[in-house]
Amino acid sequence: MPSFGRYGATHPRLGALAERVSRPLLTWYAARRAFHAPDSAYARERGAAFAEKLRRGERVYVAGIGPAGHNSGVALVEASRADGIRLLCNNEEERYSGVRHCTTYPEQSLYAMQAMMENLGIDAGEIHACVASWDYITLAATLLRSVAEELPASRVFLDPANSAAMNASHIARAFKAPLRLGKQFGLDRPMPIIGMRHHDNHAYFSYAVSPFAGSDEPVMISVLDGIGDDGAISLYLAQGDAVTLTYRNRDIFDSLGGFYSMISSTQGGWTMLSSEGRYMGSAAWGDSERLTNPYYRQLRELFHFTNDGTVRLNRALANWPRSLQVKPYTPKLHDILGPPIPLQAMWNPDAVMRVDTGSETVDAPERFDKAAATQLVFEDALFHIIGHQMRTTGSTQLVLTGGTALNAIANMRLMDHFPGLHVWVPPIPGDPGVAIGAAYHFAMRHGAPLGGTLRHAFYCGVAPTDGEIEAALRMSEEVGWEKLGDASDRTGRDRIADLLASCVARDGVVGLFQGVAETGPRALGHRSILANPCNPRTLETINRLVKFREPFRPLAPMLTLEAAQRWFELQDGASDDDYNAYNYMVLTVRPRPDTRRHIPAVVHRDGTSRIQIVREDADPFTHAYLRAMGRRCGVEASVNTSLNVAGPIVQTPLQALEALRRSKAMDGVLLIGAAGGAYLAWHAVDVPPKDGGRRLGEWVRAWRAEASGEMLYAFPPYGAGT
Repeated sequence: MPSFGRYGATHPRLGALAERVSRPLLTWYAARRAFHAPDSAYARERGAAFAEKLRRGERVYVAGIGPAGHNSGVALVEASRADGIRLLCNNEEERYSGVRHCTTYPEQSLYAMQAMMENLGIDAGEIHACVASWDYITLAATLLRSVAEELPASRVFLDPANSAAMNASHIARAFKAPLRLGKQFGLDRPMPIIGMRHHDNHAYFSYAVSPFAGSDEPVMISVLDGIGDDGAISLYLAQGDAVTLTYRNRDIFDSLGGFYSMISSTQGGWTMLSSEGRYMGSAAWGDSERLTNPYYRQLRELFHFTNDGTVRLNRALANWPRSLQVKPYTPKLHDILGPPIPLQAMWNPDAVMRVDTGSETVDAPERFDKAAATQLVFEDALFHIIGHQMRTTGSTQLVLTGGTALNAIANMRLMDHFPGLHVWVPPIPGDPGVAIGAAYHFAMRHGAPLGGTLRHAFYCGVAPTDGEIEAALRMSEEVGWEKLGDASDRTGRDRIADLLASCVARDGVVGLFQGVAETGPRALGHRSILANPCNPRTLETINRLVKFREPFRPLAPMLTLEAAQRWFELQDGASDDDYNAYNYMVLTVRPRPDTRRHIPAVVHRDGTSRIQIVREDADPFTHAYLRAMGRRCGVEASVNTSLNVAGPIVQTPLQALEALRRSKAMDGVLLIGAAGGAYLAWHAVDVPPKDGGRRLGEWVRAWRAEASGEMLYAFPPYGAGT
């Protein structure tokens, strides 16, 4: 341990005593409510019975549940000897409740899962086991240990308001979930739930659906997030169908995710879970050079990089292990970063970061230099952990998961830093994916073979029927609409995709709502807002008039594979399975020299883009739309941002229409039902900047005239030759 700084807990023995005394009591209490530990007799019986069913050739169903705490939801997988593990759904409660990072029991997600089960002919009695996204028993014991370690300051942990995402009230509700789950499935008894280790859940799923799954060569798995149920860092080595834990830390505050969340929130002015992505975007406006950034060298002292490849938080600077956000900085860190923004000031317009885009108030440059320094320190720690893992395993294949894996710029720079390293990140590396992970974890631990590589993320809910879309259109006030036709076959699909591209090429902003929603934090073509990437004004339009968000937030492009290769420098380290890693907007890339001139709206200030490659086999309609954009704009690309306005990604037709009404500059929404019916809706209000749908109507009429041969419009790329 270094001579400078302070590392580890104040009262480690008291903490160990609290954990040792509380664990058996918690185990007993939970079991009385049909919530079982992963090593319990009930869990062992379910595992043995699962293996026996597989041996007999049966198809077995396992449900995963996040019963309480941030990002609650449910998942269902099917396992068989013939086909391995197959994901059926991952329903996120926030999509139905409209509350970001929802912490409540996932009632609506379960109803949606039951509807899917009915469609597939799966009875509730066929669910072999229900497994939880956390080992809540261990989590409770760990939190009690953490409180005891830092008494008396840590008494603030006991106030749920100081830890809104996960606290004692959520654990208590999780233990009550078996009773509520049994009632919802129509049982006369609780439906037992088995807790599963949180980081293992991340690891098993992410590996099982990666391009490296089943590899004869060793594959590294790194789980780095805010906290797990017994630590914050877990490292694994996988080979074939075996996943082995090789390292885990024991302190939930020696955490990269916790560091990034705390600094981004207390310096950016947003609450945790909403701050991280915004702060990452703002870092591009600061000084990203380690030699010249005025905050980097001092902020770097927040971590000690150990010889065994892990990191320790310097508690001489960080006070959040003792007082969370109530008093997160010691005087030394206060001297480096200035005062933290308090919880009660979060989201205050005078507190959140701002940037000058010509019409907005500008913040002092040092706020953005602090964001850039935070990003650099995070990357240093990531490189340290992965570098040690590479040296000790000899592996060059990495599955990166946990919430920090959403740091797309760090993921790109990781491959820059280690030439020859191949990286894959799942579309749901954070906690919305852990209910799936629990089900995969249970199935793989008890003999289920691996299934196929993930090709898309369309697993949230069920596809609305044409009738459900029409009903939503009829009951929505101030919404005009017309049915465009049938997109269920190639001819109809290409025709309607061309109409959509025609509108976007004219600088229209159009929502796309189709099929089963994507799961995870990124819209990937089923719940998206589309816009013209060739127009340099698109970024301001989307941020100021459509999404009402910070001006420094970038826009991301979706492209065909051919366009991605033409306009961006795809990295060899992401090339596995035909560049599968670029399917999910979890990696950034650098543009080619002429890219910014042609598609300026989707190149960020730091010269990177967080791209999504769209495949025809995974999303035929969106792929057809991109091909049509190529014909009309010269680039098979589009702006793709999530279909939402100040809330979660929309799930239902009614939510999509409400987003249309709330936006000031969305021209319309294209909704496609399960049977292929295509409907174009607009806000029928003539209050500037809205025009009651006149502009959209003119575009549709012009397209129909063009299609009938009466006229032909051409749309040269912005910035093309003069």
